[in-house]
Amino acid sequence: MAVSTVSLAIALSGSRDPTLLAEAAACARRWSLPLLERRPKAPLRGLFRQAAALVVFGRDAVSLWDREGHVRGSSGLAALRIDGIDKGRTEDPLQRYGALAPGERVLDATLGFGQDARVAARLVGPTGAVVGLESSLPLAVLAQATLARERPARSAPIEVLHREAGEFLAGPPAGAFDVVLFDPMFVRALASQPGFDLLRRYANPAPLTEEILAQARRVARRLVLIKRARYTPALRALGLRPERASRSAPVVWARLPGAAP
Repeated sequence: MAVSTVSLAIALSGSRDPTLLAEAAACARRWSLPLLERRPKAPLRGLFRQAAALVVFGRDAVSLWDREGHVRGSSGLAALRIDGIDKGRTEDPLQRYGALAPGERVLDATLGFGQDARVAARLVGPTGAVVGLESSLPLAVLAQATLARERPARSAPIEVLHREAGEFLAGPPAGAFDVVLFDPMFVRALASQPGFDLLRRYANPAPLTEEILAQARRVARRLVLIKRARYTPALRALGLRPERASRSAPVVWARLPGAAP
């Protein structure tokens, strides 16, 4: 009998810990995805007969797997950035260019692995809010499952939505968020991006457009922030000028004022 294949499923690592199983089952219900059974000591690759990609729950991490490789969900360099903020430093880009303040609402329109969203959540604090949009379902599930394990006490909760930015931005009223962030997918890997090949396979490659920026300005009460790789014509094509940055910085930021009344 042929086995039907789905695009994405939830699975466990080799552990059969009841708490881990409950966590995986909750994720499967949250995203309406199948939870695949795995026989003890059976290799994970056997599950690829049933699903093209897997979000795998392990004791140490949640990971995204496909036949070509895998990546662990983690805070990445966001942990170092947050540590700097907690030590009183003020040079993080979301401080320097965004001036994020406690109590603000932030929309991360291109969530990816959620590093900027984590930093934004720390800056706006428990009285603020962060919403992350991710158009790729595998990346959205990985981000949500990983963030659910963290829950730092001094940060805002991060709500993860599987939505495309242009579609979502047409809905909220003017000024629904204080700041809107964009970090469109880079063409080339950066040293700070582990798992870039997997990210490229699943991320939405659609470019940022003037129409989406216009909607973002409508929704932003205060500011729209756009991050791009340093040597790219993308900002210039949108009529944007990057903020001054050090010559060694691999990325640059551009700002647009919010258009909300």
